[in-house]
Amino acid sequence: MDNIEWLIMGGKIAFIVVMLLQVVPIMVWVERRGSAFMQNRLGPNRCGPLGLFHSLADAIKFIWKEDPIPAHVTPFYYVLAPLICVVPAFMTFATIPFASTLNLGDRVINFQIADLNVGLLYIFSVASLGVYGIIMAGWSSNNKYSLLGSLRSSSQMISYELSMGMSVVGIIMVFSSLKLGDIAVGQGQTLLQLGPLAIPKWGVFVQPLGFIIFLTSVFAETNRLPFDLPEGESEIVAGYHTEYGSMKFALFFMAEYINMTVASALITTLYFGGWQMLPGLPSLLNALSLQGLTHDIVRILFELASFGAKVAFFMWFFVWVRWTIPRFRYDQLMDLGWKVMLPLSLINIFVTGFLIYYKVI
Repeated sequence: MDNIEWLIMGGKIAFIVVMLLQVVPIMVWVERRGSAFMQNRLGPNRCGPLGLFHSLADAIKFIWKEDPIPAHVTPFYYVLAPLICVVPAFMTFATIPFASTLNLGDRVINFQIADLNVGLLYIFSVASLGVYGIIMAGWSSNNKYSLLGSLRSSSQMISYELSMGMSVVGIIMVFSSLKLGDIAVGQGQTLLQLGPLAIPKWGVFVQPLGFIIFLTSVFAETNRLPFDLPEGESEIVAGYHTEYGSMKFALFFMAEYINMTVASALITTLYFGGWQMLPGLPSLLNALSLQGLTHDIVRILFELASFGAKVAFFMWFFVWVRWTIPRFRYDQLMDLGWKVMLPLSLINIFVTGFLIYYKVI
């Protein structure tokens, strides 16, 4: 790699890191205002217009708040646990493409940090590391509620990671690739032409059952309601982060929201066309009659806007579900994972193979 390529790579990494860091305070505000809207109350409204500065006040509080280490914990692992949760959360975004390629002379800029030929496997393998931080937090806290929360999290991850991994096998079969870039490009094809209406070959249309299984599994993987059993306040105080406060607690909080962002981006990439432009934008791009580099730059901006809009919708969907559906009992959670989700994911693979063999999809 020459200096220009290193500079481009550094720019992409910086862009992703800054965006992920901005997501946390924005989503905290969205969650608070959204829950208030759904419950017919005001929500944050004192600090700044519409309470926009509440998240900034929270960040300042977390940074300056005293951060003691309780006497009864195991200090090294107690401090290490939040870092093990937050670092994989950042790493998983590396293989997600957020726009197509841009040609600058003889140089091709790929809007993806790492275009791995095993991109999906990379995401699943790195994302699974986060559970070690949760287990470490529960064990090192020397607290029975923390330990129960970490044990719940580990069994929940095992149960739903299996279903989630099986659910994307259908997508791999349809698009014949583990590269997320290839999957996003493949969804630009037309699945069905109904007069003037063209139905794109998005994953949600060719794998509707796989999408439902994957979406449900993602809620369990990110420990969001109705599957937030590892931190169930009504049963185990606050679960694995009972003994955590200040910036250590903020890191767990940050990891949850970044994982939610990665999950939304992955849903978008696998099932909703990824960076493929939203309906109407290709016609608008053609109507602008732009040429050369200007056309390509506007195209990239439209793709970035489309990708961002899809991700934003699913992040709101996480909030919407949280304040709509109550928490499951733990035995219901396990039954759903092993007795419903896993058999359905196996059936989905069989049906997908049948449809591919007979050239239906």
